[in-house]
Amino acid sequence: MNILAELAERAIREAQQRGEFDDLSGQGQPLPETNDPFMPETLRMAYKMLKNAGYVPREVQSQREIRSLIECLERETDEALKMRQIQKVQLFIAKARMEHGGLLQEENENYFQKVVARVTLNKA
Repeated sequence: MNILAELAERAIREAQQRGEFDDLSGQGQPLPETNDPFMPETLRMAYKMLKNAGYVPREVQSQREIRSLIECLERETDEALKMRQIQKVQLFIAKARMEHGGLLQEENENYFQKVVARVTLNKA
């Protein structure tokens, strides 16, 4: 066992001896079900392994990137950079739409349009 694991185990044992884990909510009850009820049982283990390994589907990663770009656009103060950022977000949305279909990006597209409207209004 490595040193970090030993330190963690020691800290846990000491906390148990002090009674810090007594009377916790949910104590003695089963853990909540984390499986997706709509996921076929044959795929649950595979998806659980992917999730535990930190795998993020490309659709989700694309949405995160778009949201990050939109947030950068909101903070941008230079007008030339704002226009460039708007073009960049439009490109990412178009790319995501082509790769994953428009339905996944609708929320980001609506949010983006609102940000663009607000950013370009502030310019005048």
